[in-house]
Amino acid sequence: MGALFSDNTAVSKVVVAGSFGIGLVAIIFLGAELFTGNCYVTMMPVLNGELKIRNIVPAWVACYVGNCLGIGLICWLFILGGSQTSILKPYLQSLIDAKLNFDMVQLIVRGILCNFIVCIAAYAGVKIKGDTAKLIVIMVMVMAFVLPGFEHCIANAGIFTMGVSLLGNSINIAMIPLHMLLSTIGNIIGGTSLAVLLYIVFR
Repeated sequence: MGALFSDNTAVSKVVVAGSFGIGLVAIIFLGAELFTGNCYVTMMPVLNGELKIRNIVPAWVACYVGNCLGIGLICWLFILGGSQTSILKPYLQSLIDAKLNFDMVQLIVRGILCNFIVCIAAYAGVKIKGDTAKLIVIMVMVMAFVLPGFEHCIANAGIFTMGVSLLGNSINIAMIPLHMLLSTIGNIIGGTSLAVLLYIVFR
C-alpha cells in the first residue's frame, strides 16, 4: 500500500500503518497462530507452573517456520503476479536499504517495542467483546508500532521475500539473516516480558 504514495513519505507511512493491522485483525478473528503473539500467550502457562520453557519452544519453532513460509509464499506469488511492479520496485529498494542499515542494539530494542505493542493489541482483542470495538482498538494499536518503524520479524520475512524476488542482488542479501535473528530475539523479549508484567499485575 505504501508504494502507491511513495512520492509522499508522510502519507505513505500513514497508509502502511493504517493497513498493516488488517493482518492482525484477520489472525485474531479467525483464530490463527502468529509467532509474535504466541511469545506472549504460551508464557502464561509457564508462569503459572503448568508448562516448562522446554515444552513451548517446539511450538514457537513450528509457528515461526510456518509463519515465515506462509507469508514468504504469499509475497513471492504477489511479486510473481507482477502487480504494481513499476512503483513497487523503487519503494522496496528504499525500504529494504533502510532496514538493512541498522545498529544491532537499536534493532533488538525496536523488536522489543514492536511485540510489546502487538501483544497488547492481541490481549485487547481477547478481552474486548464487541467486534467493532475490537477491530478499532487493534487497528489503532498496530499503527502505534508501525509508524515509529518498530520491527516485526514475520512482516520482515515477507518484505525481504519480496525484495529478494524483485530486486535480487541490488539489496544486501547477506545482512538479511542477521536482521531476522535480531528482530526475532527482540520480538521474543517483548512478548515474554509483557506476559511477565501482566502475570505480576493480575495474579
